[in-house]
Amino acid sequence: MIEKKIIGNKELISILDLHLFDLDAKVDTGADSNALHCDDIFVDDDNIVHFKLLDEVHEAYNGKHMQMHLHEMKKIRSSNGKLQNRPSIEVTVKFFGEEYKTIISLTNRADMKYPMLIGKKFLANKFLVDVSQEYLTKQI
Repeated sequence: MIEKKIIGNKELISILDLHLFDLDAKVDTGADSNALHCDDIFVDDDNIVHFKLLDEVHEAYNGKHMQMHLHEMKKIRSSNGKLQNRPSIEVTVKFFGEEYKTIISLTNRADMKYPMLIGKKFLANKFLVDVSQEYLTKQI
């Protein structure tokens, strides 16, 4: 049986490919996929996704322009129930001291408190969520 790590409902995650470290993330077992808060999102003719990071907590990241190869365009149902066609990127993240390959969709989460959302596809078979806890990553 696989040993699963217990995590809280809010945690820190680093997206190594984007050089983003210790982003505040909301763990959401109701969401299928991961999402990153950004703006000015567009895909060019070479399948490169261009986007601007939005994270007021981290001044170094807020407004930073980024680009990565498009993994795929995905139809995702947002928290308000609307179907959106979002670009996604494949990245390596560092979470609880381990590195993982994962897919992150890019979307404007202006109405959300946390710049990153961690969904159940990433969590599956690796983590258990204790909703009464927060930031257990700081204890390792």
